[in-house]
Amino acid sequence: MTQLAVNKKALFDYEILEKYEAGLVLSGQEVKSVRSGHMSLKGAYVTFHNGEALLTGAHITRYKPAGPLPDYDPERSRKILLKAREVRYLQGKTQEKGLTIIPVSVYTKNHFIKVEIAVGQGRHKYDKREVIKKRDTEREIKRSLKF
Repeated sequence: MTQLAVNKKALFDYEILEKYEAGLVLSGQEVKSVRSGHMSLKGAYVTFHNGEALLTGAHITRYKPAGPLPDYDPERSRKILLKAREVRYLQGKTQEKGLTIIPVSVYTKNHFIKVEIAVGQGRHKYDKREVIKKRDTEREIKRSLKF
């Protein structure tokens, strides 16, 4: 399982409540670009249209050796492969106040490219400060135990 892209900002801005693993529909040259590490999840989120989940806002850079692709859009919405029951459940979660669906990471599993999506609740500024304090204290404890 190789990590291809991680959304670090989402882990800081949102409190993760549930995680799901899903497939991602990509074109051939997008797969090569993602495997070479040219994907960004910054600002990406999951939307729902006609009973399908779509990854919106993820940026996949054009694969250079593929040649000129005049109609390629690096920011296009890409289909996420989930079971119908999961799509309905997650769509209901987006209707609840304060909850959103965000991609956490993209990785390979066997020869497939998977995306880990999560139900997240936005953090307030004071919550973020607490997370930073907690992280700093844990770091200090590890340093003191190391010596």
